[in-house]
Amino acid sequence: MALRLHDTMTRRLREVIPLEDGHVRVYTCGPTVYARAHVGNFRTFLFEDVLRRWLERRFARVTHVMNLTDVEDKIIRNAVASGHDLDSETAPWIAAFFEDLDTLNIRRAHHYPRATEYIDEMVALIERLDAADVTYRSEDSVYFHISSFPQYGRLSGVRADGLVAGGGGRVDADEYDKDDARDFALWKAAGDEEIGWDTRIGRGRPGWHIECSAMSMALLGESFDIHCGGVDNIFPHHENEIAQSVAATRRPFVQIWCHGAHLNIEGEKMAKSLGNFATVRELVDGGARPSALRYQLIAAAHYRKPLNYDDTLHAATESVDRFADFSARVRAHTPRAGADGEPGAVDTRVSMARDAFAAAMDDDLNLPEAMGAIFTMIRSLNRELDGGALGGATHAQILTLIEEVDDVLGVLPLVERERAGAELTPDEQALLDAREAARAARQWAESDRLRASLAEAGIAVDDTAAGQRWHRF
Repeated sequence: MALRLHDTMTRRLREVIPLEDGHVRVYTCGPTVYARAHVGNFRTFLFEDVLRRWLERRFARVTHVMNLTDVEDKIIRNAVASGHDLDSETAPWIAAFFEDLDTLNIRRAHHYPRATEYIDEMVALIERLDAADVTYRSEDSVYFHISSFPQYGRLSGVRADGLVAGGGGRVDADEYDKDDARDFALWKAAGDEEIGWDTRIGRGRPGWHIECSAMSMALLGESFDIHCGGVDNIFPHHENEIAQSVAATRRPFVQIWCHGAHLNIEGEKMAKSLGNFATVRELVDGGARPSALRYQLIAAAHYRKPLNYDDTLHAATESVDRFADFSARVRAHTPRAGADGEPGAVDTRVSMARDAFAAAMDDDLNLPEAMGAIFTMIRSLNRELDGGALGGATHAQILTLIEEVDDVLGVLPLVERERAGAELTPDEQALLDAREAARAARQWAESDRLRASLAEAGIAVDDTAAGQRWHRF
């Protein structure tokens, strides 16, 4: 089955067919580094990580570029207020971003271009737009004529009808929330004392939108395969990227546009502007396990559906533990000699689970459905593990499938890290030993009392055929 993704431009599923045979080129909009990214941003970054991981299982080569926006209105305002240059202002937030990537086991992009490193490419692109007669100047700034690009609005549905080029229909802010179109700044003039660059088109600094077009084309080519971001990037950012890129090159810009839905908290979109956000570090410091947070953000809902943070973390924690405990049980299991072929249905169940997982992932990265198939298999195979009936070949197939699934899911390294740093205190170990003794003596009430005492200490206990298993929550 071929991988199909929902394309925002055409509003339909489209097969991923790379422009270059076997090589998929992907651009994802990264953070604006004026503060620590919040967990809603990381829902998008994690959906893109799942896409990257699945593409790498489907194609011979993937090139992933994620930009770092290190010059724009908020960054400049903060730098001026603190007396910093841009590098000093953005360095701690860039470091925090990479720390959060590692906390959530997000694979690093192949390139992290910083806007300030691509000024020459942006100037050259603006000169191409000048030559195409789709720009105008006002007070030494350069603007894009939206009315010169008739296809404007195809991605977002925003109408550009009636726009009077240059006449009050201009926007100088990097971001705007209006539902109507405005000519946007490609290059913003800057005075001698302001942050800016001296270039062939004058002293100034780039507008937000030109940055991504210049960096993506420099690293991936003028036409590439997949461009991703959150739904809030559709307008104006991605709409403006398309307009300036196509106007400059006269070539298609992107094959498939993919957008992830918002993370909500108490029914509202999580956003810095609303003040209802939390960072990855804050949530982890508050007790959320990175493995559960990762699972929640990628598998509690399909990436194109809104997700409520408040409702889903506990269930995600349980799902991670079920998967990790099953993995541990299989790895600890000694295959039964001569058992190959006896439980014939087991091989079939492993094969069916693998096929169902792949089919769901190929259907627009439906990871919730894919994991449903895996948990169905786990329920069935736990009985085989309890009976010690697995032969060597089946055991090997299950281990391989676990590795294949977690190559996409990415939670087992996090669980290993969490459990390695969660040793029991002597008092906790004494409670666990006492409970084991109570169970051996069939003292069920005492066993339940000790389980409750361990739970008060933040330790969950599961009874398995191999004995007690515990983890912190």
